[in-house]
Amino acid sequence: MTEREAAWGSAQRLEKHGDGFTISTDPSRLNVDVIHGYLTRSYWAANIPRDVVERSLRNSLCFGVYEGRQQVGFARVVTDLATFAYVADVFVLETHRGLGLSKWLMQVMLGHPDLRYVRRWHLVTRDAQGLYRQFGFAEPAPGKHMELTRERPYG
Repeated sequence: MTEREAAWGSAQRLEKHGDGFTISTDPSRLNVDVIHGYLTRSYWAANIPRDVVERSLRNSLCFGVYEGRQQVGFARVVTDLATFAYVADVFVLETHRGLGLSKWLMQVMLGHPDLRYVRRWHLVTRDAQGLYRQFGFAEPAPGKHMELTRERPYG
């Protein structure tokens, strides 16, 4: 198997540093307890089982935000690394909000080298439209976007 074949389907590792924080796509750094703890009390994933979170992490390009070794933020991108990317589970812990970490996280995600040719980015939010509009996100054209939503899938 060639090096190119071995890398097929896997994203480049990325690590950015600034102002005492790090954003990394290294999956070994992810703190599942922090991620699950936040998601289970969020409005979009309330009561999500830990095994579902773990499966979502394994099948996404994950971006952890760290202060030293402590994880303080997170986002994941569900993507084919070619044409489509869905941004999900974005958060910064309450203790670290107001520091510009969510904006930096978006910049790093959108600038990831394996996502530079993605033509369609998608996300769903109830209350963070202002953040995402700063990066070019807009509401989809009426009549074009469709979805299937399962209400309260975790109980």
